[in-house]
Amino acid sequence: MRSATWPAVWVIFLTVCPGAVPAQDKGGKADKNAAATVVPVWPKDAPGSENWTQKEVEHPNDSDRKKIVRNVVRPTLTAYLPDRSKANGTAVIVCPGGGFHFLEWESEGTEVAEWLRARGVAAFVLKYRLMDTGATEEDFRKSMQQAVLKAIAEGLKNFRRPPPRAGERTKVPEVIKKIYALAGADGRQAVKVVRSHAGDWGIKPDRIGIIGFSAGGMETTAVATEYDAESRPNFAAPIYGPGFGSVKVPRDAPPLFILCAGDDPLVPAADSIRLYSEWKAAGKSAELHIYAKGSHGFGMRKQGLPSDGWIDRFGDWLDQQGLLKPAKDRR
Repeated sequence: MRSATWPAVWVIFLTVCPGAVPAQDKGGKADKNAAATVVPVWPKDAPGSENWTQKEVEHPNDSDRKKIVRNVVRPTLTAYLPDRSKANGTAVIVCPGGGFHFLEWESEGTEVAEWLRARGVAAFVLKYRLMDTGATEEDFRKSMQQAVLKAIAEGLKNFRRPPPRAGERTKVPEVIKKIYALAGADGRQAVKVVRSHAGDWGIKPDRIGIIGFSAGGMETTAVATEYDAESRPNFAAPIYGPGFGSVKVPRDAPPLFILCAGDDPLVPAADSIRLYSEWKAAGKSAELHIYAKGSHGFGMRKQGLPSDGWIDRFGDWLDQQGLLKPAKDRR
């Protein structure tokens, strides 16, 4: 399918990835970081959703029993801080994916954070605001089914449309625009919070980055393209992150690490290629990795493919940027 058929429906298609279906019972793995520090992203109610009444829900999925989170109203950061003797002063905010319907809390969140923490990086898993998917698991299933039907209808309609022209913005449903804007605001505020606590957490204020997956990758790109001095990330890594078309590259744009799979059925590699090309055309630093196979939403899951080692490539890039060395040793 041509990449031009996907932009208007990609967010909804993300909701049908293998880990999206909740389990029938409340069992599952315990949160290894249950005692971790959890910090609110906003000092009071998050602006723009003050009247939301849905309750946050957590449960395991059917496929591999990993935890998902949905109905987030009050964004938080869960801190994974390395031992001070191993800390290198770098921090990364981790944004799990889930099509703005839920968060893949473990495979695209806590497991990434643990990997970073083991290498001296302070990691913070971000719960950003999501769509209301109902109070019960049955409500969630119905919400997902409706989303898929809408995606199919929109996909068939878009298939007959010509590819967008250079610089053209994709037409996006208003509900997606709203939640995207709120998630982007949460991401920028998260950078501010980490920077404001840098001294407390042994972090250097100029070594704060953000990584995101799928919808979280889109949030990452939003943070990397629109910010002020306090919310500017020092580096960013959108992983199989889709987009709404061309972006405006800031004059002081941070370095990007971009990664995806060429056989991704939900988000075309062309989205990552376009972002890389726009960054390079603006004279900014960017690195792009495209695996031949990997599909979508692999995160830290193992598939017996070269893409299983993607996070080591991210580690190589961090090291090359001088971000895995103690700050005092940087040259």
